Amino acid sequence: MNIINFFESDRQYWWEQLKQNDWVSGELLCKFIRENRFFSTLGERSKLLLLADGDHLVSFCTYAERDDIQPTEFTPWAGFVYTFPSYRGHHYAGLLLSHAERLAKEEGHSALYISTGHKGLYEKYGFAYKTTLPDVNGNPSNVYIKQIE
Repeated sequence: MNIINFFESDRQYWWEQLKQNDWVSGELLCKFIRENRFFSTLGERSKLLLLADGDHLVSFCTYAERDDIQPTEFTPWAGFVYTFPSYRGHHYAGLLLSHAERLAKEEGHSALYISTGHKGLYEKYGFAYKTTLPDVNGNPSNVYIKQIE
């Protein structure tokens, strides 16, 4: 397994695989990329992390200055966490979340946040419930935090 920054890779190759996701939020992420709005939406220093098994895309997530809870003082965010169905059940997303945590630590942050409707998923990766806030559409979203040591 290898972690790749989409924007520092063979973008066309990985774009073709990224577009194959079957998730509504993944489609939104693709729309941000296609419309050149990734950085203006998520922040100029944001990254799209890809977990690859050779030349196959396994999982992806963003490491971003902003997410769907705005405005907020919370930063950075792990977001758009997705694993392709044939790779599920192996905790591969955890590899990306650990990488995002390392990036946050390198940047001097003491915490990493994630916004989700899921319960019981991110706790197994060390995240703890912090609060519920409205997302950009006004819907309640659970905000989880992982303290960085």
